[in-house]
Amino acid sequence: MNPSNNPSPSLDSRGPASAEVQYLRLLQELLDHGDERGDRTGTGTRSLFGRMIRHDLAQGFPLLTTKKLHIKSIVVELLWFLRGDTNIAFLREHGVTIWDEWATPEGELGPVYGAQWRHWPGADGQTYDQVAALVAGLRARPESRRHIINAWNVALLPDERLAPEANAAQGKMALPPCHVMYQFYVSRGRLSCMLTQRSADIFLGVPFNLASVSFLTCMLAQQLDLLPGEIVHSFGDLHLYANHVVQAQEQLARTPRTLPRLVLARRPESVFDYRLEDFAIEGYDPHPSIKAPIAK
Repeated sequence: MNPSNNPSPSLDSRGPASAEVQYLRLLQELLDHGDERGDRTGTGTRSLFGRMIRHDLAQGFPLLTTKKLHIKSIVVELLWFLRGDTNIAFLREHGVTIWDEWATPEGELGPVYGAQWRHWPGADGQTYDQVAALVAGLRARPESRRHIINAWNVALLPDERLAPEANAAQGKMALPPCHVMYQFYVSRGRLSCMLTQRSADIFLGVPFNLASVSFLTCMLAQQLDLLPGEIVHSFGDLHLYANHVVQAQEQLARTPRTLPRLVLARRPESVFDYRLEDFAIEGYDPHPSIKAPIAK
């Protein structure tokens, strides 16, 4: 990979560091200083360990403007998680294909995010709904330090020697969770969330993950009569794939625009009752999308 020696004007240090500016700075840092590393896909990456984006949702909704994001895919995937679903049928019904490559012919992915969020298997034979418990805990004990959703279930992690669909066929996760833990925090009438992501594909994955955790936080805040607070998005292995370098350089040459605003059209009975049409993004004026291959 060839690092860029010319900082983009989009990384100008003047003015507030929005989520997008922080994201672009990380993208530039990966190009300039990332360690060259191999990976399970054989594609190769530039990688950094231990980075963070911090964004106040009062300053706008963090959808990248330097490339257009497919908002429908982000929202539908989140609703799919909240259903506790692990079959791609719901996604396909809504025209979302982002999980297709890892599913069995029957559309199964094994006990991935939705299963862990809504049906965590306990040693006592019961299953536990982490999301319902989270909402109840936030209402009853807002100052608790235990408001967590965790997807890293060691017993169900895939065998790295097998293909994703083979793991799913055997009742294991097709892929291990990347966004492993969400921790929520209530203060001064605002709900904040820290997302810990063990593995972060900066070009394709991180923009989706950042928007998704922001959607979830806004939904929960509405349900709890709180204002949306901060998103703290922390990364373990933050990486740029070798076949995304040209696309990253193209994105860095663009100037960020004003972040849009999220409007939730109604307040459903619960966090499980939102529909796609409930999410309205106002003022989203992005640069054109940039296509890039998925490293598989």
